[in-house]
Amino acid sequence: MNDAFQAPDTLLQAQKLADLTDSKIRIPFLGIRLGLDFLVGLIPVVGDLIMVGVSLVIVGMAKQMDVPTALRVAMLKNIAIDFLLGLIPFVGDLVDLFYKSNQKNVRIMERWWVSQNHQEILARSQQAVEEWEPPQDN
Repeated sequence: MNDAFQAPDTLLQAQKLADLTDSKIRIPFLGIRLGLDFLVGLIPVVGDLIMVGVSLVIVGMAKQMDVPTALRVAMLKNIAIDFLLGLIPFVGDLVDLFYKSNQKNVRIMERWWVSQNHQEILARSQQAVEEWEPPQDN
């Protein structure tokens, strides 16, 4: 099985962007992950507006992938919740640690893509199992 089947580049880019914004840095001992959304969000209002712009890039990627409008609207709701809660001093900073809207939005994109490609994924998996050979003992 030589021809690889993988998620489209747009989805892979969205995953990288969501990781950067929501969970790139791990706080040792606490196990909490944060990203640029938390750091830039520390700048009152302006930081939150900048991160909304970044979040909208992910929605634009979803549009490029032809993710249905209803799912993109759900993604916009996640961004709105993150933005509005982010405007509340101190509370908004805590929300940025735990409400990862970009990660949520990429999961929406992933679930949709898998649902659209379910049969191909199953066929490829079955083919890989059939072609698998156990390692030979020497």
